[in-house]
Amino acid sequence: MKTIVLSIAILATSFAWAQDKNAKATIEVDGICMMCKVRIEKASIKTKGVKSAVWDVATHELKLIFDERKTNLNAIKKNIAAVGHDTKDVKATKEAYDSLDPCCKYKDEDVVNDHKN
Repeated sequence: MKTIVLSIAILATSFAWAQDKNAKATIEVDGICMMCKVRIEKASIKTKGVKSAVWDVATHELKLIFDERKTNLNAIKKNIAAVGHDTKDVKATKEAYDSLDPCCKYKDEDVVNDHKN
């Protein structure tokens, strides 16, 4: 009986420990429309270790779940910047930003105003 109880306790402990590998984070990512949403989420998910990425168009918040053993926030931000979107810490290159579709130019006030209407 002791062996069964001890085995269950060890199994429960190891299962709880396995759950700790996933981290949750929220970062701000510049973008403006649903095309941006798809691009930002896709760049995030393509980062090895990212399990979930959901970007909110209205708040610009990207909610992430990722395996800390395989990636980190900086790697995710670099992949997002590579497709043309800025974060607070990592900015997209001019070439990456210029490759965005005209409706996705979040730095252009006219485009921003068009999306508000």
